[in-house]
Amino acid sequence: MPNPHTMKHLLVSVFLLTTVPILTDQQETQIIKEITSNTPAENIFIITTDGFRWQEFFTGADTLLLFNEKFTPGRSTMEMMYWAAKAEERRKKLMPFCWNVLVKQGQIFGNRIYDNKMNVANPYAISYPGYNEIFTGSAGYSVSSNRKTNNPNLNILEYLNSKPRYKGKIAAFTSWDVFPYILNEERSGLVVNAGYENIEDDHMTESDRLFNAVQQESVFEKSNTRHDRLTFVAAKEYIQKHRPKIVYIGFGETDEYAHNRRYDLYLQQANEFDRMLAELWHWVQTTPGYKDNTLFIITTDHGRGQKESNWDKHGLFTKGSSQTWLAVMGPGIEPVGEIKKDQQIYQKQLAKTIATLLGERFQPGLSE
Repeated sequence: MPNPHTMKHLLVSVFLLTTVPILTDQQETQIIKEITSNTPAENIFIITTDGFRWQEFFTGADTLLLFNEKFTPGRSTMEMMYWAAKAEERRKKLMPFCWNVLVKQGQIFGNRIYDNKMNVANPYAISYPGYNEIFTGSAGYSVSSNRKTNNPNLNILEYLNSKPRYKGKIAAFTSWDVFPYILNEERSGLVVNAGYENIEDDHMTESDRLFNAVQQESVFEKSNTRHDRLTFVAAKEYIQKHRPKIVYIGFGETDEYAHNRRYDLYLQQANEFDRMLAELWHWVQTTPGYKDNTLFIITTDHGRGQKESNWDKHGLFTKGSSQTWLAVMGPGIEPVGEIKKDQQIYQKQLAKTIATLLGERFQPGLSE
């Protein structure tokens, strides 16, 4: 009789082989044709919020979760803030910048109500594999966990940092402390500030010192994920001082609150994410050098379960975990709004897309 442990691994292997999509060259460039402008961008800001479902992004607060006291304690306040009878109204309440400004100036992908699908191509649907896919274009089996191990794959930020035009003009600020490994800070030489890491700068300002004091002395319960507002403050301070051309800001608290089964806080953090997008876009559009010269690429690393019983979970065997979304806006991006055509795109296409938007060519693979 076969060993049960061996059979389990065999079944998982078969499952993986049948779920990872194989894309042709034409399919790989599908998203590039959809959003690429004819004129290369000068600056790109890539912004993610961890584990934020397409359901809330496109339809606002979920009725089953919002009206469930188990997930939304003291629900009356949340109802007042985020509930409306129509999905279009609910999403505007939850994310007013995205659905009043971004949708009019850019493009939004992933509303499965219209069969416009965006998915991770990796089979694991957890964070490290998701971010690896976004930044390296690789969705293979080698990156399969959230362990703090250096990523062997070449990432698009590292590749661009090797170009004279972008050398030393790229920075990443993230709430999750695993990003120095995902982006292989040790090998790539990128500026990466992650988790509750202090700001370290050759020209420290009073704001830098104050930020370090606040996050080290005022945050009593530190976890692997820094408060998103602190990540935002650190990133914005760096941008104002150093004027990088390519910035990645990775927020994490939407995923944290979902895992804690606090739908109320999950919604609040999504709303906070939208406010930070609005604040950053306003700053960009009122700052010489960035005004009308900066693209925003906004997405998430994975989806979540679709039911009351599993919305807080995600992973290989949780249906819905691979379902994501994408928003882009900026100069040269045709403002066609919410894409409603039948379409399938994948996160693994983003690395090449970022390169193409900058007039570069990127080929996924291992770092030499």
